[in-house]
Amino acid sequence: MNTIEEIFEAFLVSTSVTTDTRNIQKGTMFFALKGDRFDGNTFAKEALSKGARYVVIDNPDLVDSSDGVFIVDNVLLTLQGLARKYRSTFDFPLLALTGSNGKTTTKELAWAVMSTIKATYATLGNFNNHIGVPLTILSTPPNSEFLIVEMGANHQGEIEFLCNIADPDFVMITNIGLAHLEGFGGLEGIKKGKSEIYRYAAKYKKTIFLNADDEDLVALLPKNDNVK
Repeated sequence: MNTIEEIFEAFLVSTSVTTDTRNIQKGTMFFALKGDRFDGNTFAKEALSKGARYVVIDNPDLVDSSDGVFIVDNVLLTLQGLARKYRSTFDFPLLALTGSNGKTTTKELAWAVMSTIKATYATLGNFNNHIGVPLTILSTPPNSEFLIVEMGANHQGEIEFLCNIADPDFVMITNIGLAHLEGFGGLEGIKKGKSEIYRYAAKYKKTIFLNADDEDLVALLPKNDNVK
């Protein structure tokens, strides 16, 4: 089995990262994720034939072991671990935002402002889940000066998980609304799930951007001296 350190060294000389063979470019690193209806391992040979420099797989029976083929226990966990490792090398700040509504719009507005003063990268589209956040981080150019990461969730624990990958310096919640009620188990569950981002910030003494006019957000605020 290959280690994160070995894959990280290969990632640094790759041109891009993808989980979709339609996005393969020369020099790409392809992660063969599994889904309910597909197994990315079956596309690893195609990725190599299209110009992928490396493929990361967890079913060695489908691809001959050779240069450029990394074998791991779990491709998804490797993708997430690689993103966490790459994030640890950043010498620039990261803003993470979540909320029931307005995440993407807020992200785009923040990007529009920040990009006028710093080389700013942001989540593309709504790549905001357990796959999208790692891909956003791994797609961040090394010469960036600021990163904005959108985080979505439909169950408790997901925001905390994403924070542990992205390790944000600044966090914000746009609002609390009636979205994903079933997954969160009701409004109180939504409040608890979304406010994981506040509790992460408080635990690690990060900065919270707070809309002080929103009573729901004020009520969710943990004890933290670093609130803007």
